[in-house]
Amino acid sequence: MTDIRSQFLLNPDVIHLNHGSFGACPKTVFQDYQQWQLALETDTVEFFARRGPELLFNSRKVLGEFIGCDALDVVYVMNPSYALNIVIKSFPMKAGDEILTTDLEYGAMDRTWNYYCKKAGAAYVQSKITLPVCSKEQVVEEFFKGLIPRTTAVFISHITSTTGFILPVEEICAKAKELGLITIVDGAHVPGHLPLDLSTLQADIYTGACHKWLLTPKGCSFLYVKRELQHLFDPLVISWGYESDMPSNSQFIDYHQLQGTRDFSAFLTVPKALEFRKMFDWTTVSAQARKVSQANYQRFSEAANGMMMCPVSDDFLGQMCSLRINCPDFTQLGALLYSKYKIEIPVFPHGDYVYIRYSFQGYNTQKDLDVLFAALNEIRATTNLLR
Repeated sequence: MTDIRSQFLLNPDVIHLNHGSFGACPKTVFQDYQQWQLALETDTVEFFARRGPELLFNSRKVLGEFIGCDALDVVYVMNPSYALNIVIKSFPMKAGDEILTTDLEYGAMDRTWNYYCKKAGAAYVQSKITLPVCSKEQVVEEFFKGLIPRTTAVFISHITSTTGFILPVEEICAKAKELGLITIVDGAHVPGHLPLDLSTLQADIYTGACHKWLLTPKGCSFLYVKRELQHLFDPLVISWGYESDMPSNSQFIDYHQLQGTRDFSAFLTVPKALEFRKMFDWTTVSAQARKVSQANYQRFSEAANGMMMCPVSDDFLGQMCSLRINCPDFTQLGALLYSKYKIEIPVFPHGDYVYIRYSFQGYNTQKDLDVLFAALNEIRATTNLLR
């Protein structure tokens, strides 16, 4: 069996249990990235002005086939936060309107929605989801308790960041569509992590990162918008694509793709990343990683004296598991895990609580989790950082 860890550029002296934050890029995909960058520097005008649109279209076409959408309905962006800023800044909101979400969302997106809702006089309502989650039905019921007649859209994470579990997005999108609401999904952690088919998922707007679980270099994400809604969203940067002198057959692509000089090499690596996944049967690799991640969840709740966020099942857990812990100084705990034990793992606050979240990718082994388990037990026994 091929040593998967050797396919990555990761520092061998560190135990990497934080794939969820920034991902990791295989060597062959990174080499592809560098070759695109070299092509850009070698013949810049040819690369940007002549080849660029076709190269980007071909990459979007491959991505679209993987996530279930047309190449004209998806555009590359640097990260999901950028994508959602496009959406939120232009989203049609009036005084008294409501955007319905949960209290488990990514903090940067909470800030973005709050900023633009305040400007419009609209409300950003965060339905409280009781933790630990017991069932999909519980989440759907609690989510829609925040519904009012002036609700215009729902915004929800497909996989939550801090608490690290899968939300019943299919069910929430289906009910939202019955209610005539626009559905906006933050799927930052989904592409390459969970199966994704935008042709069947009833989401009007969806963003995902390719540089996390899809294994591209950093700075590669996408924004999908259903075609009949694309006209609503202005580009964050007004440039040559706006009222283009040479328009393509998609105003959506013109507006959001042509934004002056920027290195879009990372966007072109999606075909190579998907080729890598196929070569190493990544569907099987991911399934095995998911199994190991789930199998260790219970014992980590005991080692960290933490609370599991959800049932241990495929309905709720992928390759990330998060625990709510009683930790008086989350920055010190994270720093200690890295400095003493060489474990890279996020320890972060959300609301009134602190969470620790491990990601288990194909390059990880059970030994990595065993080292973390022993470290948490030792920290709990010898310090006051875990109570």
